[in-house]
Amino acid sequence: MLKLADKYSTRPPHELPLLFQRIMQNTIRDFFRRQKVRSMWTMPMSSLFGGGDGDDDHDPLETLEIETDSNFGESPVVQLERSQLLVIIEKALEKLPGRQRQAFLLRYWEEMDVAEAAAIMGCSEGSVKTHCSRATHALAVMLKKQGIKL
Repeated sequence: MLKLADKYSTRPPHELPLLFQRIMQNTIRDFFRRQKVRSMWTMPMSSLFGGGDGDDDHDPLETLEIETDSNFGESPVVQLERSQLLVIIEKALEKLPGRQRQAFLLRYWEEMDVAEAAAIMGCSEGSVKTHCSRATHALAVMLKKQGIKL
């Protein structure tokens, strides 16, 4: 909303819903791109090169704690299989119609409730439920064709 108000306040009111939707889609894509890059790091690069506490340079990655649900303790084979599965799921998501993909991402990846997703999408809560249901079934069919059961 702030981006819309800041950059497009001079636009006519009838253009604002489409601009807001585009800003929201780009923000969601940027978030998942950044998350994908962050998840590729299992340890800070500075720890590989022996960066000690005496250095003046502070690496913020060194101060992060490992989350309990992280995949740090998993074997490389399991990590590879998981990353390949995520790539397959991302490709399947790209094949979904736009509204289904948006509803699915808002509800299940952003963990929003139905009311929040409906407000962002500019539709009723029933529409969000319908789009999510259709997206889930379509993804299940696409993944089943590739031999994947979740």
